[in-house]
Amino acid sequence: MEGLRHTRTHDHHHDRGGSGHRHEGEPSRASRLRHRLAHLATPHRHEAGDKVDAAMETSREGMRTLWISLAVLGVTTVVQAVIVALSGSVALLGDTIHNAADALTAVPLGIAFVLGRRAANRRYTYGYGRAEDLAGIVIVATIAASAGLAAYVAVDRLLNPRGLTHLWAVSAAALVGFAGNEWVARYRIRTGRRIGSAALVADGLHARTDGFTSLAVLLGAGGAALGRQTADPIVGLLITVAILLVLKDAAREVYRRLMDSVDPALVDTAETALRGVDGVLDTGQVRMRWIGHALRAEADIIVASHLTVVQAHELAVAAEHALIHAVPRLTAATVHTDHPPTGGDPHAALAHHGSRPGAPA
Repeated sequence: MEGLRHTRTHDHHHDRGGSGHRHEGEPSRASRLRHRLAHLATPHRHEAGDKVDAAMETSREGMRTLWISLAVLGVTTVVQAVIVALSGSVALLGDTIHNAADALTAVPLGIAFVLGRRAANRRYTYGYGRAEDLAGIVIVATIAASAGLAAYVAVDRLLNPRGLTHLWAVSAAALVGFAGNEWVARYRIRTGRRIGSAALVADGLHARTDGFTSLAVLLGAGGAALGRQTADPIVGLLITVAILLVLKDAAREVYRRLMDSVDPALVDTAETALRGVDGVLDTGQVRMRWIGHALRAEADIIVASHLTVVQAHELAVAAEHALIHAVPRLTAATVHTDHPPTGGDPHAALAHHGSRPGAPA
């Protein structure tokens, strides 16, 4: 029936009583059989407990990634800090500051992953997944602060130059910094993309830039070996520029997540899946948003106008089910059923509120 909405985050029941005969637009017995066979070929579950378990599993994976990368970066930072104290290299100091900041970003992300495990309640009805987005803001602020500190130290050394010592140790520390950061970057980006965490991907990009800035320290050491004392602070300034570039990329990712941005290809996938449901005549508006590293969706579908409430509800269930299968990391969807226009706007009662189901954003 027109205006029927279906929102479910618990188990999908596929065997329902009906009227004993099939109407146009109602799923056929053959399509139901195909659907059950597909279930046998692709084992899955959609109960609320399973979804909570899946969310907790991705959070655990994120926490494991954070702890391991924190340990690797911690060792890298300690090694570089010792060499900084011996050599007085500004470029290596800037790299060490950046590595330390990168390691410390594990703290807000870890807090966010722990909060994200908490169940939804009457105040936070969508749960605590947004804590990840807040952690992304903290990460961006940390990157900005590390850029400012690296720039300050580099400029101060340009104004007050002094020689470097232990150049071989500086070079070795630069190579250690590159190896540690590149490993952490790959690990964080891979995990972040797998669990859908924009904050963790941003943190991985941050670590990758740290790796390349570590290599830049070699240039400063080489220049100092050739008697160019300004080479070290100049490389420190170049490292600052590199930090600002990764700041831009990380800020863009976090901004898009905060603004509920999704890949348009996901919307295309959702619309295709909805149109493929037997009984769905067309689709209306489809909306998606990230909550932490999980997706939620709202979708309008057009169904035959003569369907009963039970039959329309069956189609809403089938539509949500198709979405969950088609869209990665989608945990729930709200499906609104409409019928083809029969004269007049069926949502006219909502017009004076400035929005209605199916209306353009």
